[in-house]
Amino acid sequence: MTHRDLPLLGYDAIEYWVGNAKQAAHFYRSAFGFRLVGYAGPETGVRDRASYVLQQGAIRFVFTSALRADHEIARHVTRHGDGIRDVAFRVADAADAFELAVERGARPHARPRVDEDDHGKVQRAAIRTYGDTIHTFVQRDDYSGVHLPGYREVAHDPVAAELGLATIDHVVGNVAYGEMDTWAEFYQRILGFSQLRHFGEDDISTEYSALMSKVLWDGDGRIKMPINEPAEGRKRSQIEEYLDAYDGPGVQHLALTTDDIVGTVRAMQRRGVGFLPVPDEYYLDARQRVGDVGESWDDLAALGILVDRDEEGYLLQIFTEPVQDRPTVFYEIIQRHGSRGFGAGNFKALFEAIERAQARRGNL
Repeated sequence: MTHRDLPLLGYDAIEYWVGNAKQAAHFYRSAFGFRLVGYAGPETGVRDRASYVLQQGAIRFVFTSALRADHEIARHVTRHGDGIRDVAFRVADAADAFELAVERGARPHARPRVDEDDHGKVQRAAIRTYGDTIHTFVQRDDYSGVHLPGYREVAHDPVAAELGLATIDHVVGNVAYGEMDTWAEFYQRILGFSQLRHFGEDDISTEYSALMSKVLWDGDGRIKMPINEPAEGRKRSQIEEYLDAYDGPGVQHLALTTDDIVGTVRAMQRRGVGFLPVPDEYYLDARQRVGDVGESWDDLAALGILVDRDEEGYLLQIFTEPVQDRPTVFYEIIQRHGSRGFGAGNFKALFEAIERAQARRGNL
């Protein structure tokens, strides 16, 4: 079995179920630079929910709220807080992808359906994955509308000014202790992924806590899905804190690419986005470990951007604080200069920064 048996063309959209989609969308427009491009709700004939479609580069986010207290979206938010419900993939044939996935053992969530409007038609189907997360297969080659039938285009956004975010690099999921291998096998068996990296508790640990991670990918690099689980440690790891706060497995963070991480992060900081702080000593070691880079080390240190190098090149990365009150979803901003890695040389510094934030919340 290879990934070509069930060809995924890339990420289609990430849908969040949130308590107040209008306000969440405004935050991502004002702080992250996303443009509001589409809307569905009572004004477009949708009676039970409101959805806002945001775009930047090739990244599409959808924020959806329930309009009734007894709605499944409202129940999801009550349990998990604001979180990622759907990591959707583009496919050439949604019905075929769904049937093949179910044949291989995936739990069906939504059978294939076709929706149409004046802009054409979209076929979708969905399967379940870890926790309450789903994957929707989206076939949209015959559609020219803003997102899906039933959405109204928003031609002008007076709030957003794009900050250089370009693509989704990877999507990281957290699962319970002992479940990482199960879900790694799921992505290999159901979607034909292969294992790109494996990080054990010795790779990602500090004096107090540890985690383990397996990176699954489609083989082409368009889709990468790391899966984390907690490891034994003296204190609670970031994964355990997430699982408690989210009340189960779910998407922990998204990595978003940029071609100018210094400019992007500087603009995000000006707009109020908080990032995990890095001690000054990190840069004394990093300069020796990484060597010459195309960016100014002074700029990187001033902004708290981490640097790592492997045999293929180097990468720059930085992590936001959680973007909601529960310590759940956060973001990684990443710029790759040849490296296809995940910043293994930064794991200790990053993990210690996360632990400092946990300690401030009283959750370490």
